[in-house]
Amino acid sequence: MSKDIQIKKGLDIHLVGAAKAQTNETKISATYKVSLEDFHGLVPKLSIKEGAQVQAGEPLFHDKNKESIQVVSPVSGTLTAVERGDRRRILSLSIASDGAQTPVQHPVIDIVAADAAAIKAYMLMAGVWPFVKQRPYDVIADPDQTPKGIFISAVNTAPLAVDLDYVLKGQELVLQAAVSALSKLTSGSVHLSIKDQNSPMAGLKDCEFHVVSGPHPSGLVGTLINKVDPINKGEVVWTISAQDLLIIGNLLQNGVFNATRTFALAGSAIKNPQYFTAHIGAELAPIIHIAGVAQQHYRLINGDVLTGLTVDKEGNLGYRNTVVTAIPEGDDYDFFGWNKPEFNKMSTTRALTFSWLFPKKKYDLNTNTNGEHRAFVVTGGYEEVFPLDIYPLQLLKSCMVNDLDEMEQLGLYEVAPEDFALTEFVCISKQPHQQIIREGLDFLQKEIG
Repeated sequence: MSKDIQIKKGLDIHLVGAAKAQTNETKISATYKVSLEDFHGLVPKLSIKEGAQVQAGEPLFHDKNKESIQVVSPVSGTLTAVERGDRRRILSLSIASDGAQTPVQHPVIDIVAADAAAIKAYMLMAGVWPFVKQRPYDVIADPDQTPKGIFISAVNTAPLAVDLDYVLKGQELVLQAAVSALSKLTSGSVHLSIKDQNSPMAGLKDCEFHVVSGPHPSGLVGTLINKVDPINKGEVVWTISAQDLLIIGNLLQNGVFNATRTFALAGSAIKNPQYFTAHIGAELAPIIHIAGVAQQHYRLINGDVLTGLTVDKEGNLGYRNTVVTAIPEGDDYDFFGWNKPEFNKMSTTRALTFSWLFPKKKYDLNTNTNGEHRAFVVTGGYEEVFPLDIYPLQLLKSCMVNDLDEMEQLGLYEVAPEDFALTEFVCISKQPHQQIIREGLDFLQKEIG
């Protein structure tokens, strides 16, 4: 039995360059990279030395503060480089693939007979635990805690995001193995949001379904949490992306860490946007070469255009990313562009733009912010696209001044930076909302956690 959640506040951003429903299975990457940017809050300590041979699923590094949490290699090969930054802080690890993809073989666990402690220990040993995140703080989940619920969204409403129904189709048994195991790790329920009853996940057991509808961010897991079971002080929930369930499920069924990821290469700068299958950390340049580029001056983003991180054109697929986006670089400016009517720009206001007349029109937007950073201007625009029962402007300001009491009272425990991506997009003050929330969460964790 499903429960319907209808979101009215939000904004759908329709962009040119959506991936076609065709998948190219590529194995052409010679080098794979694991970046520490994908593991916020983790303090890494190497488990192997540079130059060592490594199998797929073998630990690369673990968390100094919680040694049971370890990150494993997506492929077999040789650890060729450890990039370091200030104070020898590890930034990334590069692995030269041997092409054999020799895995670490773990004993297959009996999900039905295993208890919560056994499943946790198995997931930690095999290196899939970093896919489990927690709120508050939006960091890798603490395995010593028991969440009041686990939340998974199988609806992706972000611009040019993957069609999860397409990616997950035919994987029902793998998904069921993951969900059944995870259901033992919570004192509450596994909550799963789906688009409709035709979703590949609609028939799964050991979980509660929620059919969500409405504009972005209806597909974000933060919206699901807020509408189903909001977080109060002292409470913890865990979140997992739908595609990461496949990696967990494959491990539980076969005893092997399978880092294969199906992701969308999308955006107006790509000639033939489509889906690709590759291992986590794969080089993006050969994949982009296959799809072709429509223009040379573009920005490559690991993730969607609202929450992703800019990467070099020789970059690698992120550890959790399911979409790579390429859009035109916005470093050209229209003379008096702020003072003339625009039909090809999108805006939530009606000042000199006419996008409100064409709600379904697809736009070829670039990275230009069309304005400069300035003090917060109170317009009420954030509330129009923010469906959570939280005051966004007040919470942002409390984070900027590190007002701990206000942060707690205004709901910082409940949110993650991605929940503020849309308010950042519509912000006429050009404030970095996601960065502000991230810094606020870090401060809250340091003081409270």
